[in-house]
Amino acid sequence: MERKGIHQKQKLLYLLKILSEETDDSHFLTMRDILKKLEACGVNADRKTIYTDIVELRDFGFDILLEKVGRNYYYHMGERLFELPEMKMLVDAVQSAKAITNKKSAQLIKKLETMVSKYEAKKLHRQVFIAGRIKTMNESIYYNVDAIYEAIGTDRQIRFKYFNWDIQKKQVYRRKGEWYQISPWALMWSDGNYYLVAFDALDGRIKHFRVDKMMNISLTEESREGKEQFRQFDMGHYSRSLFGMFAGEETEVTMEAQNAMVSVLIDRFGKDIPIEPVDEDHFRTKAAVSVSNQFLGWILALGGKVKITGPDEVVSLMRSEIKNLATQYGIEESE
Repeated sequence: MERKGIHQKQKLLYLLKILSEETDDSHFLTMRDILKKLEACGVNADRKTIYTDIVELRDFGFDILLEKVGRNYYYHMGERLFELPEMKMLVDAVQSAKAITNKKSAQLIKKLETMVSKYEAKKLHRQVFIAGRIKTMNESIYYNVDAIYEAIGTDRQIRFKYFNWDIQKKQVYRRKGEWYQISPWALMWSDGNYYLVAFDALDGRIKHFRVDKMMNISLTEESREGKEQFRQFDMGHYSRSLFGMFAGEETEVTMEAQNAMVSVLIDRFGKDIPIEPVDEDHFRTKAAVSVSNQFLGWILALGGKVKITGPDEVVSLMRSEIKNLATQYGIEESE
């Protein structure tokens, strides 16, 4: 009678682990290889029982393939929950997310690597070093997001402290360290950062907060406010109107632009913006914009290819911005 290994009851689990980690579409194992690897894991088995186990795993839904090359048979794991290109996209998303610290990014990527073979995991690992990106330094963001979702799910308000950085690179609380208390309604992802969209009853309006700058979040026993405001709230419109998540007074802005810039404006404001030809080379459009210095800077960065033509108060703001920049860089106005 064959001696049982110390992990004999875990045979099926070890078999699945070996096939998942050691094989893929480019790497295979023979039955002899499988038996040796099982033995190294403390599992003794014969070919017949492994054949039966593989059938059981297939019946359960695992895509374990058998290929014959010459006189030999080779086993490998075929289709998985995520394909390698999909995993690369997920890894890159984790790595590029500013809202996730370097430490947490590494931990998440390590977990993602367990979903592919050890050979494909190396390709994911190389994917990590594509660029040096700015990351948050707030390790508590995971717990912040979890607390916010719990508050939304249980219809409760939250309290927290909010900070900025000073010139010594130290955290300085806003409102001199006083607590914020707001009603959370949604989380939004923009430019690699998490933002909380919430109703502030004190100001009677909807605001947004960088989640990685929120500290000491706790749930209150008070029910959320702002239900009526959020019933009419359009998250897509709100995110399109903001630039770098900097708030300003929302205004319908008219712009004239070179025809080549139509794609840029549609990407920014959506396909619903009107396109009205001005001449053969230019068109006119309108968009609801949260007018801030960041919006004006975005227009300036387009290098004269897009021009604000209305309303007058926004044109005046742009002129003031240009004048301030000229003064800052020592450019005198011509007489």
